[in-house]
Amino acid sequence: MNSTEQLNLFRLPPVVPSPKARHIMIGARIVPYVLRQGRRRRLSMTIDERGLAVGAPRSITLAEIEAFICGHGPWVIEKLDEHAARAVPRQITVRHGTRLPLLGGEIEISVEVGANRIIWQGDRLVLAARPGADLDLLARRALQRRALPHFVDRATHYAAALGCALPNVGLSSARTRWGSCSRHGGIRLNWRLIHLSTHLVDYVVAHELAHLDEMNHSPRFWAVVERVYPDWKTARGELKRRGREMPIV
Repeated sequence: MNSTEQLNLFRLPPVVPSPKARHIMIGARIVPYVLRQGRRRRLSMTIDERGLAVGAPRSITLAEIEAFICGHGPWVIEKLDEHAARAVPRQITVRHGTRLPLLGGEIEISVEVGANRIIWQGDRLVLAARPGADLDLLARRALQRRALPHFVDRATHYAAALGCALPNVGLSSARTRWGSCSRHGGIRLNWRLIHLSTHLVDYVVAHELAHLDEMNHSPRFWAVVERVYPDWKTARGELKRRGREMPIV
């Protein structure tokens, strides 16, 4: 397989349309939320520093969606208040001079006038942006482009260590999962792992590739992980801690 064919295996995911911003009354409180409707099988909710996000199938009506939210009203308010009480907000608004962690180091973002181009210059990310451009979106695209080849490289290493063929590697933007694995679809890794140290990325890669042998979390599965990543218990604990601190762009 030549380099062009390899790159075609690892395309970035398509740009997802912006979610719809809405508001709902929960008791006496007005709660903003974003609604993402698409090819989903059920309703779901997630809450972080950005607030409440609701995922819904296209066939579900707005009345059904908001009844679902209100049905979980106490939980929604409790979680929103927990995030509001955090001393250090994780939500980052990208601007000139913004600094972000990247694979154990740090990068600085420079914003210049341009045609919405992304330029990497070592540990400096240049966003050559049009007036009014969505800098957060440009930064996410840049980070995803940086993440994908690194993830492919680490997957290549651990696939060889496990003695398996390199599966298709893709990116995900999941808010609650670091990765996923399918014997037919390959592995998908959360692009936000790019904010963490390389050894934690390695742990997630090894973890997902191990699922090609064991599609579970049985002792047999962890034995596969340990064969290629002996310090997995320490990494798993650190990932939980670091994941709560990583920035949200």
